[in-house]
Amino acid sequence: MRTPESATATHCPYCALQCGMNLRPEPGGASVAVEERADFPVNRGALCGKGRTAPAVLSSRVRLTGPLVRTHATGALEPATWEEALDAVAEGLARTGRTHGPDAVGVFGGGGLTNEKAYALGKFARVALRTSQIDYNGRFCMSSAAAAHQRAFGLDRGLPFPLEDIPRTGCVILVGSNPAETMPPALRYLTELKANGGTLIVVDPRRTRTAEQADLHLAPRPGTDLALALGLLHLVVAEGRTDEEFIAERTTGWAQARAAAMAHWPELVERITGVPVPKLREAVALFCAQPSAMVLTARGPEQQSKGTDTVGAWINLCLATGRAGRPLSGYGCLTGQGNGQGGREHGQKADQLPGYRKLTDPAARAHVAEVWGVDPDGLPGPGRSAYELLDALGTEVKALLLMGSNPVVSAPRAAHVEDRIRSLDFLAVADVVLSETAALADVVLPVAQWAEETGTTTNLEGRVLLRRRALTPPPGVRTDLDVLHGLATRLGIEKGFPTDPQEVFEELRRASAGGPADYSGISYARIEAEQGVFWPCPDDSHAGTPRLFLDRFATDDGRARFAPVSHRDAAEVPDDEYPVLLTTGRVVAQYQSGAQTRRVEELNAAAPGPFVELHPRLAARIGAVEGAPLAVVSRRGRAVAPARITDTIRADTVFMPFHWPGEGRANSLTNPALDPVSRMPEFKVCAVRVEPVREGI
Repeated sequence: MRTPESATATHCPYCALQCGMNLRPEPGGASVAVEERADFPVNRGALCGKGRTAPAVLSSRVRLTGPLVRTHATGALEPATWEEALDAVAEGLARTGRTHGPDAVGVFGGGGLTNEKAYALGKFARVALRTSQIDYNGRFCMSSAAAAHQRAFGLDRGLPFPLEDIPRTGCVILVGSNPAETMPPALRYLTELKANGGTLIVVDPRRTRTAEQADLHLAPRPGTDLALALGLLHLVVAEGRTDEEFIAERTTGWAQARAAAMAHWPELVERITGVPVPKLREAVALFCAQPSAMVLTARGPEQQSKGTDTVGAWINLCLATGRAGRPLSGYGCLTGQGNGQGGREHGQKADQLPGYRKLTDPAARAHVAEVWGVDPDGLPGPGRSAYELLDALGTEVKALLLMGSNPVVSAPRAAHVEDRIRSLDFLAVADVVLSETAALADVVLPVAQWAEETGTTTNLEGRVLLRRRALTPPPGVRTDLDVLHGLATRLGIEKGFPTDPQEVFEELRRASAGGPADYSGISYARIEAEQGVFWPCPDDSHAGTPRLFLDRFATDDGRARFAPVSHRDAAEVPDDEYPVLLTTGRVVAQYQSGAQTRRVEELNAAAPGPFVELHPRLAARIGAVEGAPLAVVSRRGRAVAPARITDTIRADTVFMPFHWPGEGRANSLTNPALDPVSRMPEFKVCAVRVEPVREGI
């Protein structure tokens, strides 16, 4: 650890930019001050309000500082020693496994866990608990983009190029993303794009702060992004704008994809999406006018029951125009959670082993089992995806260990998920704060935060970064690695779960060697010396891979695959009873379920609570008044929040942010209909009715 007088170079705990910052100990050494770190290339010193105020959650006033165990006498969570708490967790998990079998024990992780913790958690589930029932909240983040990436390119990395390439391309289509609020330091890349003469097209049903910067804003009806992409590809073909040489030399499946696109003529797409034909033509002209271009998607098109096909259609647009596998061109996904990329590469997902290996691949099982020192035949097979795991709680999965997630607020159909969690025989939660989910646990384990432990994360570019510890955790707080070590020991596993993160990372390097996400050439020393290292990096002499696919795609034959996709409706469409569409998202001052940011005074002052955004025409029709409470009702539940009337949203759509629990919980409404490939729930569109709340009701 560095001397108290020196600043520690590290990274923000929030979004997938993983902005660089310096932490300097405050007088007394109990907290730290955030300073700019201008040398880090991703944010170049810029920080949003969440990053600047991140140390506020380190305070003992808002965080957990000792274990809690629910007592039989009072039914309340009471302070306990670490030995008592770990004994209770180990016994609860072991008892369930003995009584009902290992798959009655579940593990639910988080996209904010470091690579070391995600790796250790996946290993703990499969080796110590011998359960197949592990997944994580990153399934709710970019799993549809990941599935489409794999299908088209043979490899999933959010961005196949560094952020620095974005201002140098000719045109960017940004689909369902609002970085001005979700990752503000990234907005500079889009403003620099425009300053360099490039064009920006934003696709969003709302005229967001990001859409205000666009040269062209397309506002499709929620759930119709697939039709929009197909309509643009139709025009590309009809207007002779395809790159036939690229298609012939570097792709397969074009004939089928072209036929599917040609069934989506412009007037049909206008009827489906609400985007006028002249704007469709303008978008194609702008995208094809430049020698290079990119399509970047986020949760808007991905969090749909057809999210994989929707992303596939946008990838088709890139492939058909030769905007992939070339410098300054390509498709990319803007990952959301802090380690959403690394978190899904090393074993938290239900179907994966470390290094992005498939759990069903015998060679992958053999390799990882050798590193772990276990029999590959003893490794469990794939388990349930995130929502399916949560839905099975209390029936087939009777005990749950949860780390770094708050599904009571963040899961779709949240009231049902809360009921499932309450029905568990046993729940243990490791968290920084007493989240809404932790408050339901039988045992709560207080764990260290980003500034109090060392570990790696992988940002949205595929750049592996090192967070250095700047503070010692308070007495009564342990790291997640300490927790897993203590539980494994109590379950009879004496070795294999070290508490030193660098030792865990060295094992991760061996486990990932030869896999699609190969970290074997990456070390703590290299990360620190090189401002991060891009995977794949297969050996110590390899420079890392900032740009993928320039020579070949990661498929068996080196060719990208077109996806022959066609539009289909969302799982729910408006009807007489539920005539309006709901879409959800974030605001700049809060993050994810808000478990941490809702404890920061400055952020709460900026965004104190939920709201319902609706168009003046809809407001007039239902009698809504600015600031007055509105009820939003779906087939799954009801939420109430103040009206925010604005002409920046479609008249057939309402928007709610999803950061708050209680009566304003947006995810009480959302639809858990799943994408058949990615198992992503349909957060971004469902049918609702909206009505003013009468006094006393």
